[in-house]
Amino acid sequence: MTFLPAAPGTGLRFRRVDLEGKPELEASADLVGDTQRSTSLAKGPVKLHTVEHVLAALAGAGVTNAVVELDANEPPIADGSAREFARMVREAGVVAQAEAVEPFKVTTPIEFTHGETQMAVFPHPGFKITCTSADKGGRFTQFFSVEITPESWEKELSHARTFCFYEEIEFLFRNGLIKGGSLENAIVIRDDAVLTNEPLRYPEEFVRHKMLDILGDLALVGRPFHGHVIAVKPSHFANTELAKAILAQMRKPLEQAQTFGPPPAPPAEKAPAKPESHPLKPEARSVSKTETTTPALIPGTPVLDIMQVMEVLPHRPPFLMVDKITLIEGNRIVGQKNVTMGEPFFAGHFPGHPIMPGVLQLEAMAQVAGILMLRILENTGKIAYFMSAEAVKWRKPVRPGDVLFIDVTLTKMRGKIGKANGQCVVDGEVVSEAAVTFMLMDR
Repeated sequence: MTFLPAAPGTGLRFRRVDLEGKPELEASADLVGDTQRSTSLAKGPVKLHTVEHVLAALAGAGVTNAVVELDANEPPIADGSAREFARMVREAGVVAQAEAVEPFKVTTPIEFTHGETQMAVFPHPGFKITCTSADKGGRFTQFFSVEITPESWEKELSHARTFCFYEEIEFLFRNGLIKGGSLENAIVIRDDAVLTNEPLRYPEEFVRHKMLDILGDLALVGRPFHGHVIAVKPSHFANTELAKAILAQMRKPLEQAQTFGPPPAPPAEKAPAKPESHPLKPEARSVSKTETTTPALIPGTPVLDIMQVMEVLPHRPPFLMVDKITLIEGNRIVGQKNVTMGEPFFAGHFPGHPIMPGVLQLEAMAQVAGILMLRILENTGKIAYFMSAEAVKWRKPVRPGDVLFIDVTLTKMRGKIGKANGQCVVDGEVVSEAAVTFMLMDR
């Protein structure tokens, strides 16, 4: 297994280098498959088992962008904890990226109950986990609570090893679930005895491992979030169901959105760059994260310049309606078009009274949305075809000298079809808006 750095917007991904085409699986609750004893991801025939310990190591360190390469259908078990994975992250180093990732803030309580398992998350200014664990007979009941930071993660949770009860072993072996299991990588509880090849690493090692699993499973939300997670007798099934519920709350405003405001004005002064304690070298095996600061539209510092835009879009002048991308944050993207008198359409639209055609503003929305779809989904070699537009409104004329900001939010993605809401903004005023639909196709 190798941890690799990744570009902003990549998220956490697993790459199966042992399979033809090296397919990738996003760390997403939408891809959760089996949750018996561990968490598995599946996309079509591609599967990956026991992803929670690796995800916990990345999420615990605050990493938001990384690719994990594996040559098997499961990460190495190591010693049954995430200690070795946390060490890999620490030794490789973590760097801040220019594109900010704002944590999602849980706004209303979310609860999930399944049998004796109870899971909930409540609004909280940071990320905190409180957990109570016990077996069905109430043995080894343990409680622990901790505010999750990169420091507390590695010190308080990463060393906790997986465990099982002696009476479960025969069933697990029979179902092929612990083929590599031994006292080198697990703790076995038999009656009131604890079988282990070394002393317990924490007084509450069992519940702390449950919290390690919670952290890894909730990384499937796909974005850092603020909330207080309270769990009683958690399981991978319950953890991932809670992740899906958090994801649903996060997506709800996007699904309901019809319009959105103009982009914020640039700040008076640009905040100083955060120092990087671990500069990322091209040859280094590493991981990376983004700063959690509020993004601002700064025309002079594009996320994608014109050359990078043309690497994504097949359009070329005079039909390329985007000069650069100034912001990409989750499902939102902002592009910029500098409207000059040299635009070829001004020759006939209209002589003596030049106005940018409204349909070209609509095309600009479509092109910016296409960049977002292709970037988020990493559909290399594909093209986003513009299918339809609804609720189209042109409010003010766009003239030579105007700087057009194209603000687009992806609201739905199902299979190859995507929908987005877009606005064109000049000097803080909306000049046009529409809801557009696309289809991804091979070039």
